This record gives sequence, structure tokens and C-alpha cells, in this order.
Amino acid sequence: MTLPATFTSVAPAISVSAASVAPSVRRPFTILIAALGGEGGGVLAEWLVELATRCGYPAQSTSIPGVAQRTGATTYYVEIHPEPLPAGTPHPVLGLAPTPGRIDLFIASELLEAARHVHSGMISAERTLVVASSSRSLTTTERISLGDGRLDSAQLIDFIRRFSRSCVVFDIAATARSAGTVPSAAMFGAIGGTGLLPFARTDWEEVIRASGKGVEASLRGFALAWQASAPEPATGTAGTPEGRSAAPAGAVQPTAAPAAIAGFPDAVQDMLVPGLARVEHFQDKAYGRLYLERIRRIHAAECRADPDARHGFALTREFARYLALWMAFDDVVRVAELKCSARRFERVRRETGARPDDLLRIVDFLKPGIAEIAGLLPPALARWLKRFEARRRAAGKPALEFALKLDATSLRGFLALRTLAALRGLRRRGARFAHEQAMIERWIEAIEHAATQDWALANELTLCARLIKGYGSTNERGKENLLHILDHLPADMAADERLALVRGAREAALADEEGREFDRVLRDRGLPARPPKAQPLRFVRRSELGRGGA
Repeated sequence: MTLPATFTSVAPAISVSAASVAPSVRRPFTILIAALGGEGGGVLAEWLVELATRCGYPAQSTSIPGVAQRTGATTYYVEIHPEPLPAGTPHPVLGLAPTPGRIDLFIASELLEAARHVHSGMISAERTLVVASSSRSLTTTERISLGDGRLDSAQLIDFIRRFSRSCVVFDIAATARSAGTVPSAAMFGAIGGTGLLPFARTDWEEVIRASGKGVEASLRGFALAWQASAPEPATGTAGTPEGRSAAPAGAVQPTAAPAAIAGFPDAVQDMLVPGLARVEHFQDKAYGRLYLERIRRIHAAECRADPDARHGFALTREFARYLALWMAFDDVVRVAELKCSARRFERVRRETGARPDDLLRIVDFLKPGIAEIAGLLPPALARWLKRFEARRRAAGKPALEFALKLDATSLRGFLALRTLAALRGLRRRGARFAHEQAMIERWIEAIEHAATQDWALANELTLCARLIKGYGSTNERGKENLLHILDHLPADMAADERLALVRGAREAALADEEGREFDRVLRDRGLPARPPKAQPLRFVRRSELGRGGA
């Protein structure tokens, strides 16, 4: 048997005979902790052992390094003797590893991690109290999906509840952030708030004070989590502890709606607030006014198609969402602005665990090509540059790319990024900006035309903006797929058939990046095939060309 990598105990384990332990001794408290890398799971296990030791309860912890779906993770197992032992009493032998179905309390700092341990059989519906965070750290599989690959949090919570004795769910990550501390402090408070362990709250707080690091912030996070996980009569609302709202203290409240969007329905305004802010930050106030003008066009079309508002202005709301994302497209200027923003430096410092007095160096590796450079140039000059690049590629020369290594934390690198970010005023004159606006107008016209015939068809065309995502070739391919749907949508087809065609084509385009499913749908519907995708140049040896080759 391979023992776990780390073993911590208040005293060396000593074998005792059956006669030396009274048969009335209850089983120990068993606690299993699942924390992602860097969240302080080891500190949490140490605090629990120290808490029990201070109160006279023998305890030990075991840590087992492992791999989670996103980052390195360690599972921590803690056993605490159910009652204090008098001085001189032999220390009992406690378990080194968790046993499936024999866990009293399980706590996870991420929702899918909690569901994963439930699925593994560690959790018992008769015995285990589960404390799980409602926050998500998306897996690689969820992130790489062309569509919305996220797992349904409500289903995960329902799954955890069905296979546990009791379940408390609240946002541990947000609670820790609002208190300015790390998740381990909030998880410590959540365990205490459940009332499972027979220790007074003052004993828990003394353990934090004895650590001597970030005491005040840790105590704030501890108190918030204690309150969030304290048992109360259930009211049946999923996703919160026993049906209560889990909004942490200090959470950002929604800002008041600007006067410019006051004329829109209430069901749309909450989407317009962040959308307008995103677009104006991307360019300027005039660009924000263009954003609202476009939404007014679709809102008017929806009012004509659905005068009774039976759909609750869902078309306008979704259009506002995707329009904001599309109008604030990723170009060289935006990338440079994001890379030299103060928020980014703060995030990197936080994620790397750098202390305030540590020197932090951030090096960005950039490789802009002709497409990125041409996007900032006027359309005529951009077309000339692309033709020049096409002639080079036809002659067998490699693509022009400029490999850059910029130290964003140095004066030279930071000024280079700031200079690029300052080109925002030239963006309107660039070829990329003109191309994106023409594409957006083509999409809007298609939605307006569809709204005169069928609200559902207009809504499906609105959702086709999900195809526009990513950057580089992925972004271009998404726009090509959208144009292909708009340009080849049969006008003589029945309304329900056109609706099914648009929905099926969109879902097929999101199924795989290569577009095989999309091509199959086009073929089955008798629509023209997409133009072939340009293949990258392949350089071969002269010997592969044959005798007549050159």
C-alpha cells in the first residue's frame, strides 16, 4: 500500500489493544477537503488539527497531491477524535486516508469539484454534510467549446443535494474576495458554521489569530462564511445555504441606468447598462450612441412583430448582448490596452501570490501578422498589403510575422503597449473597423427583414451572432459561416422550415471548428457548400517533387 505524501499529527500514532479502548467510544469526525491549487487547503487542514489540539481532541491530517480539471489540487483528509482525552491517555490510531461513504463533512471550493467527489462515491446520503461553493472555475473542455460548453450549475447543485445528507451552497470565492482574504479562511468559517464540530466560536477565532498572517482579513472572511453556512430552516431555494441569499458583504451593486437608455423596456435595460459601458470604453461616446441606435432599430422591429410583447422583448435583449460583444471586437489596440491595464497587473500579482514588496516581471510574447497590421491601415492601403502578402505566399515564401517579446513591467515595454493602445483614435479609419461595421449592418438588415415575417426566425438570426468569437482564423471562419447562412437562406421555404434550417445550421457550426457538421447540414438541405478553406503552405524536400520537379 502506498501511503499519502504528507502526514501531520498532533502526536505519533501508537497501536493500542482492544482492551485499552472502551467499546463505548464513538467514531471520529471525518472531514474531506477539496481545494484547487493556491487556495490554502493545506493551511485549512493545519488550522483544523490545531483547533482540535487546543481543545484536547487528538487529530491528524493527510494530504494527497492530485490533479483537478483546471489546476493542480490536493485533497486533504482530517480525522478528529470524538471526545477529549485526559492527559496520559494513549493516543488512538486514526485513519490515514478517506473511505468512500464514511465522510462526515465534505467541503469544496469549486462546484464541479464537489460534484466530482460525489460521483466518485466519497459522499454518503445517510452521513455526509456537504459544503460547496457555487463559484465555477471552468474546465478546459468547457472553455474550448465553440458554443456554450459550461455545465449547468443548477443541475450540479441538485445532483449534490440528492446524494448528500445535507448540503450548504454559497459563493466561497466571492466571500473571500469581499473580505480581502483567501478561500481557506472562508472555508474554515463555513466548517465552523455548520455546527458539526463541538468547539466554541472563540476557539476557531483564536486559531486564526495565532497564525499571525492577515489576521483581520481572515477573521472577516471567517465571520461571513460562518453566517452563510449556519443551519436555518430550509425554504427550498437551490443554490443558496438553506434557501437564503448568499450575496457577500461588500458585493458590487448594480449601477443606475444612464438616461440614454431610459426609453427602453425594463427587461432590456439591465443588459444595456454593461453593453453600453463596454462599447463606450472600446471607442468613445459616439460609438455608444451608434450602439443604442442599432438597438432601437431592432426594438422597433420586434414591437411590430410582437405588439403584445408576449416574448418579453427577448429578441431586443439578446441582440443587445451580442451587439456589444461584436462592436467591441478584439484588435491590436484592444489587446495592447488590456495588457497594460492596472487591473491586469493586479490580477497577475494576485494569481502568482506575489507579496507587496516582491518584484514582478511580466513578459508578453506577441506575433502579429499582416492581417493584424492591415486592420489598422486605411482600406486601400490594407488591400495593397494583403495582395503583397498573397504574392509572397504564392511564391512559396513563409507568411510575414513579427515575433515580439515585450516586458510589460519595464519602461520600454510598457510605453510600447501604451503607444499601441493610444491608436484608438485611428481605429475608425482602419480596414478592420470598416469590415466589422459592414458585417454588423448586414446582420441587422437580415434580422429586420425576418421580423416582418416571423419573430422566431428573427430571434434565431440574432442568436447566430454566437458564431462570432475568438480571433484570427477562428473569428474569420465564424463570420464566413454567418454570411453563408444569411446569403443562402431560401426565401420560398415555409416559415417553420426556415426556422429549423437556421437553428440547425447555427448549432452545427458550433459543433466543431473544422465545420464538418456544418457542411453536412448544408448538404442535407441542398444549400451551396462553403468555399474551401485555404490550406497552409507545406514546404517539401526537392526529392519529393520527382524527376521533373524544380
